[in-house]
Amino acid sequence: MKIMDNVTQFFKEHIAPPHKIISVKKQEENEGWRVLVEVIEEREYMRRYAHDEMIGLYEVTVDNDKEVTEFTRISLRFRSDLEEQQAE
Repeated sequence: MKIMDNVTQFFKEHIAPPHKIISVKKQEENEGWRVLVEVIEEREYMRRYAHDEMIGLYEVTVDNDKEVTEFTRISLRFRSDLEEQQAE
């Protein structure tokens, strides 16, 4: 829970409030965690111009002290689009 709370707080302060935390996965031994977070991008802008909301998917790295060390937006899609399916 501490990891999810820290990621949520980080995103609220620096990017945008998270829409959903999709996963939290422990990395290799002593390497921290990998977290996937969905964020609604530029909500007010999209509403103002009557556009569908955009959902950004972020990959976040959290260290062993449960602090965010890096993040990267790995995809962006319209909310109404079907979620991307991972190829097997």
